[in-house]
Amino acid sequence: MTGPETALAAIWAGALLLWLAFLLFYDGIRCPLRGEEIEAFLATLGPRMAETGNDAERLRAFLEADDGREFVMVNLVRTRPGPVTGTAREGSEWLRRYSQPFVRGLIARGGHPLFVGRKVGGYIDAWNTPADPGWSLVGTMRYRSRRDLVRMAADPAFRAAHPNKTLGIESTFSFPTQRQIGFYASPRVTVGLALALAAAFGHIAVLTFG
Repeated sequence: MTGPETALAAIWAGALLLWLAFLLFYDGIRCPLRGEEIEAFLATLGPRMAETGNDAERLRAFLEADDGREFVMVNLVRTRPGPVTGTAREGSEWLRRYSQPFVRGLIARGGHPLFVGRKVGGYIDAWNTPADPGWSLVGTMRYRSRRDLVRMAADPAFRAAHPNKTLGIESTFSFPTQRQIGFYASPRVTVGLALALAAAFGHIAVLTFG
C-alpha cells in the first residue's frame, strides 16, 4: 500500500474502532442482575423505602425481572415553592444541587437525560385520575441497565446528594419504561455519524495534501 492508502485505511479503521468502543460503553455487556446482587443492594436500603412510602417488594420485582437492557425512567416532579423552611434557597435550587451530580453520575455510567421540560398548563386530557397536584416538570432519564441503577443508588456520592432532593421536591413519582417507538437518532447513530464525518474530512485532507 502507498503512503496515502495506508493513511486512509488508518483513518477509517480508527473511526470504526472508536465507534465500537463507544457502543461497548453505551450498551454495556447486557448481563442481568444476579440474585446476590439484588439482595446485597436491598439490604443497604434498610427502612428508607418504607419511610418514603415506597414498596421495596415492587423494586425487588423490577430488579428480579432484569433483562440486561436499557430502560427509561419517567419522572414527574413538584418542586417546593419559595424558600424552603429553614433555608435561604428555593426548592428549584435544591433540586438543581441534586440533579447536577446525579446527571454526572448517570453519564459516567452510559446513561443520560432524554427530555426535561417544565409544565406550562394543567391537565388537558385526564380520565379517572386524581386532581393535578401541581407538577412543576417532567424528566425522562435513560439508564444503560438496572445494574447501573443499583450502583448509582449505592454510590456514597449519590447518597450524599440525596438530602438536596428531599429539600427540593415536595412530591414526585417515577416509573421505568422501555421504548416501543422512538423518532429520534440515538447516540449510537449520532456518534457514528460524527465519527464518519470526521473520518471523511480526514480522507479529504489526505487526498488533498497527502
